[in-house]
Amino acid sequence: MTLDDRDEVRAAVAARYAGLARAVRAGQAVTDGDPGDPSCGAPAYPDTSGLPEAAVRASLGCGNPVAVADLRPGETVLDLGSGGGIDVLLSARRVGSTGKAYGLDMTEEMLDLARANARQAGAENVEFLRGQIEAIPLPDCSVDVIISNCVINLSTDRAAVFAESYRVLRPGGRLGISDILAEDHLTPAQQRERGAEVGCIAGAPSFTEYRDGLVRAGFTGISITPTHQVGDGVHSAIIRAIRP
Repeated sequence: MTLDDRDEVRAAVAARYAGLARAVRAGQAVTDGDPGDPSCGAPAYPDTSGLPEAAVRASLGCGNPVAVADLRPGETVLDLGSGGGIDVLLSARRVGSTGKAYGLDMTEEMLDLARANARQAGAENVEFLRGQIEAIPLPDCSVDVIISNCVINLSTDRAAVFAESYRVLRPGGRLGISDILAEDHLTPAQQRERGAEVGCIAGAPSFTEYRDGLVRAGFTGISITPTHQVGDGVHSAIIRAIRP
């Protein structure tokens, strides 16, 4: 994929999610997958009580990374591709007043929505940042946990995402990710047959590619567990890893 191709895909992804953010603020129902799938979007969360309604409706993920990450009081957590902010707000509850929850997103529309949701929720230990997940605007060794929900698969430079994640994690820090992965035998053409690039499936990495990328970045303790099928040969999965 050339730089021009990468820029084109990134622009398409940004445009799609900016449009979804505007739709949520207009009171519309939105979805980024099968609306009947209980493992995607808001149904993936067993308890959304007390959250702003717009944060729940803007949930467009493929799992529940907050549960995956096993957050603890006092920790600093970063959500890559934070969207409307549901995972940041839930993380803020878990880490408590002595902890901090950051959300990183590239679309101003999603950031505006997330900040409004945080104000409505009265969350004081959250901060939303604008930027690319391939170039995280935080210092080295500054967070304990990185979460992400069906976002890294959309990146056109996942090696940079994994390297940046390793950089900002403290030694002993961990990843807790929900993402879309393709079975190793699927060709790019077969993936394109199953979904659009901006809709998670066409650009989804294979299981082996994802694991190898984490290994090359320096992560250990890697586990990748499929949770449910979202297409023929394409799965939502839980990914855990540790920065040693």
